[in-house]
Parts: sequence; C-alpha cells; structure tokens
Amino acid sequence: MIRAQSASNDIGAIANSPLLWVLALTVLGVVLLQSSIYMIAVRKNAVGADMTQREVFHAFRAGGVAAIGPSLAVVLVAIALLPLFGTPAILVRIGLIGSAATETASASIAAGTMGANLGDATYTQEVFVVALFAMSLSGACWMIATLILTPLLSRGQARLTKVNPALMAIVPSAALLAAFSGLTVTELPKSSFHVLAVAVSAVIMAICLWIARRINQAWLREWALGFSIIGGLIAAYIATN
Repeated sequence: MIRAQSASNDIGAIANSPLLWVLALTVLGVVLLQSSIYMIAVRKNAVGADMTQREVFHAFRAGGVAAIGPSLAVVLVAIALLPLFGTPAILVRIGLIGSAATETASASIAAGTMGANLGDATYTQEVFVVALFAMSLSGACWMIATLILTPLLSRGQARLTKVNPALMAIVPSAALLAAFSGLTVTELPKSSFHVLAVAVSAVIMAICLWIARRINQAWLREWALGFSIIGGLIAAYIATN
C-alpha cells in the first residue's frame, strides 16, 4: 500500500513505488497481449478479406512506421512530466491511455482543489495521490465511454452501409481528417512558433508524398508522417533558441 506523508515533497518516493510499477507493467502486459491476439486474428482472417500474407505484412509495417512520429512526440512530453508523476504513472496515463493535455489538466484541477499547484512547494505526496487518482478516473471514463459507445456506433455503421455502401468509404476518412484538422487549428493561435511548426510539417509531408508518387516509393509514404513531425519539432526548437 502507498502511504503518503501530507507535508513531504519527496514525490519520487511514492511515484516510483513497487506497487505502481507492478500495476503499470500489468497494464502494459494486457496491451501487448491484446495486440498479439489482434495480429494473429488478422493473419488468420486475411483470406476472407481478399488479402495476401504479404499485404498483411505491408499493412503492419505501414502502421508501425506511421506510429514512430507520434510516439516521439509522446516520449518528449513524457520525459518533461516524469518529475511530476513518476515513471509508472506516465507509462500508463500518457504512454498507453489518455493524452498529456487531458491528464495534466485533470491532475492540475485535482491539485487546485487542495490549494496546491503541480511542481511547486505545495505539491506534496498527499496532493500527488489525489492527482494520480483524478488522472486514473479520467482515463477510466474514457474506456467506459468507448465500451458503451462502440456497439452503438457499430449499429449505425451497419445501417449506413445498407443505405449507401459508398458512404462508409468516405465517412471514416472524413472523420480522421476532421480530427487532425481540429487538433491543428487549436494549436495555431497559441504562438508564431506553433504556426511555424505546422507549416514546416505540412511542407515536409507534401514534399514526401510528391516524391513518393514521382518515384513510386511506398516506403516514403509510410515514413512521411514521422519525417513531418520531426521536421516540425526541429523547426520549433531552432526558432525558440
């Protein structure tokens, strides 16, 4: 059991406790097990989807490569938040479930209810425990909402497919484009550095896709997202220094 001392600022003593490590590694193990089950299921059912094993391999590779860029961004944010929440909490809350902005906001609000702020002298072990609980509750609500809404959305998808099959080929792409556009638009008003990062990323992405089309290199399309994110980060770093 984690025992917090109300006046102690030694967050690391409980943030990296063995109990939290066990819980974090258990969650990570469940995620790895789920991923393995999905990958095996895809390989077994590829024939039913008119896919060869080579096409399945290319799909896995494309997904893995596309995840490198966003993962780098998550790693950078996680490193910055390690002193506040410790490795186990960061591994679960930001690395696997939730987002840095949402989790930090939840922790900040929880700390504020106790008259404390994240990272200063008022951030004691007791405040950390309350903030961690708030972060965990926030992530649990995400998962419960997904559990409830996914079957409902699946029924709506089945009905739309019956009405107009072509519509379901457009809706997922439009939703994904809208989601990324929404995230991008919210970043632009923050500062000129945010605008620069978005612009550089967009230019790099466009160049990569154009070159990939010209020389017919599929691997470049797979790496384009990673290149654009890294390019945006480098441009923002140079501009701010």
